Amino acid sequence: MSMKLVNNSVARRGVSCKASSSGKGVEPRTYLKTLPGISAPFPDVFDPAGLVDTASVADIRRWRESELVHGRVAMLASVGYLIGEQVENIDAFTLFEGKITGPAINQFQQIQPGFWEPLLIAIGLAETYRVAVGWASPVGDDVNTLKDSYDLGNLNFDPLGLCPTNPTELKEVQTKELNNGRLAMIAIAGFTAQELIDQKGIFEHINAV
Repeated sequence: MSMKLVNNSVARRGVSCKASSSGKGVEPRTYLKTLPGISAPFPDVFDPAGLVDTASVADIRRWRESELVHGRVAMLASVGYLIGEQVENIDAFTLFEGKITGPAINQFQQIQPGFWEPLLIAIGLAETYRVAVGWASPVGDDVNTLKDSYDLGNLNFDPLGLCPTNPTELKEVQTKELNNGRLAMIAIAGFTAQELIDQKGIFEHINAV
């Protein structure tokens, strides 16, 4: 069943990378097992809290979309943490004329006006596009619901044409993205907690080991 869903979804390269169908008429746990993201050391669905048992397919689709979005943000944030703390001492990459220094958790407070406004506009445009692509109009029973036709995580963004057309390779790549996103969410939480405790940069801890 899962192979059929993926085969039907891979129509063309790049912008047509699709993650799943709407899952209508399918038992929630069965539907979840057709999605990418199941890998060792958990050969089955990892759900110690039993959330799937009381969820609908719509809930699972919304949770997976949330996991994808937060995983992608966390991967960017993790890279930003490390780069931001390392380039402050490199002349070619001086941040804001050398005025931004110290642990990453304290850097955003040092940024002067004129940076946040364009950034907020860019984030707003990106989120508006994401909502338009994936989310149903909030009327009737469609409040906080994804479109049935929306393929989870597919925002038609593949400028380098890296998305595989082979169904097996596609699912493997999607699983790798989820696993790296999960790791990044844990990592960024650890980065933040550690820097809040002792106000030292991440590499300061590594170099001290």
